Amino acid sequence: MAGPIEQFEIRPIVELGEIAGQQIVFTNSAMYMLLTICVAAGFLLLSSRRGALVPNRWQSSAEMLYEFVSKTLRDNAGEQGMKFFPLVFSLFMFILAANLIGMLPYAFTITSQIIVTFALAMLVFFTVIIYGLVQHGLKFFRLFMPSGVPIALAPLIVPIEIMSFLSRPVSHSVRLFSVMLAGHITLKVFAGFVIGLGSLGTLGLVSAVLPLAMVVALTGLEILMGVIQAYVFAMLTCMYLNDALHPAH
Repeated sequence: MAGPIEQFEIRPIVELGEIAGQQIVFTNSAMYMLLTICVAAGFLLLSSRRGALVPNRWQSSAEMLYEFVSKTLRDNAGEQGMKFFPLVFSLFMFILAANLIGMLPYAFTITSQIIVTFALAMLVFFTVIIYGLVQHGLKFFRLFMPSGVPIALAPLIVPIEIMSFLSRPVSHSVRLFSVMLAGHITLKVFAGFVIGLGSLGTLGLVSAVLPLAMVVALTGLEILMGVIQAYVFAMLTCMYLNDALHPAH
């Protein structure tokens, strides 16, 4: 039986050639990224194609997700933050779809790859920097000196704020990556207990009931965590974007 780590292995599917000696390969990770985009976009397009005054359950679901993300953005970045709604909503739907697809049997969970979550976090990070500098110029750096702090504390506060700002992509990406990685490993370990005990005969089958119950419970918990982590990533994105909109605060 495959170990709990092998489910995260990136495997080549189609070789596309070489560029400057570097092999270009279409992998299972890339395939599931495309699948995630298709599922998220397909759900939104199909659920909103009619635009009925009295929505059905699919349209209601899409509208609930829309309102949920817009409320999160307004609560954390104000009304001005709505200009970033397409970015925040796209990130939320992509991560949510990826986490839920990863719960299917034999599926690949792209959010369990640190390179994927780090790329998403860096997208937010550079958006904050570029928009902050374009919109506020050098005043953007007031972000590192919170209002109301005595100037005498600047040599202490400014380095701390800079380090905190530079560490955002790490904490933003590792949180999602670690939760999904740990959850899937735990599921695979308990599933391995079920299979191993079940192969021992009648006594083993009886003993396998407890780990089987744990697998069922952990599956529900992992689905819940997939939804929560999509929300947490979106919420932190809104909070970071608020710094680009209001660096003086």
